[in-house]
Amino acid sequence: MQKYGLIGYPLRHSFSIGYFNEKFKGEHIDAEYVNFEIPRIGDLLEVIDENPNLCGLNVTLPYKEQVISFLDELDPDTAKIGAVNVIKIIRLPKGKIKLVGYNSDIIGFTQSIEPMLEPHHKKALLLGTGGAAKAVHQGLINLGVKCTYVSRMRKNPSYLTYQDLTPEVMAEHTVIVNCTPVGMFPKVDFCPDIPYELLTPKHLLYDLLYNPDRTLFMQKGEEHGATVKNGLEMLLLQAFAAWEIWHK
Repeated sequence: MQKYGLIGYPLRHSFSIGYFNEKFKGEHIDAEYVNFEIPRIGDLLEVIDENPNLCGLNVTLPYKEQVISFLDELDPDTAKIGAVNVIKIIRLPKGKIKLVGYNSDIIGFTQSIEPMLEPHHKKALLLGTGGAAKAVHQGLINLGVKCTYVSRMRKNPSYLTYQDLTPEVMAEHTVIVNCTPVGMFPKVDFCPDIPYELLTPKHLLYDLLYNPDRTLFMQKGEEHGATVKNGLEMLLLQAFAAWEIWHK
């Protein structure tokens, strides 16, 4: 039986374990998916050693960036992003292994948002600067959309802060992607601190969150005529992409 799994810490809730085990059952695939809650990223090699039938892993917080130093190779887009959420484990002769890192978030996000983009969607604001934001950034760049990060503090001269979101900035950047956990269940009464009154029907608001399915960020966008979407489709598409990566 083949084995797949997820590494992270803590693993309170996991979409992947339910999704993949249902897939295996429904498609009569002789495989299982398990969670590996590891308190240190260095425990990754022990997980691989102790599970000789392990073929692939998903990676979640806080290890998407830390795991890179343990890998032998990175997919080109993943190298630009600097964050990994899929590892393909290649078993070589004499017990050697090769670990290749990929980012299926970029695939899921790109496939999800591309049909929604209009000719006027030329510039985007990315709320947040973590691993998910980096994947979104590379995905939008690949689609020809220029991106600017927005952070609570100016960590980089090229970043904007929320105080910098003037009417001119908001008018110019008609794609806004929430890459932060602000608004996620159970804190559903919160939303990123952007000037929602400056939104228009030309704006596209994409929230990587999917619980709740209509975040306050999305609701406030809809009130001003903006097109909105949550991250559920992206979640499904990135899971499809992970399966394809493990089997290509």
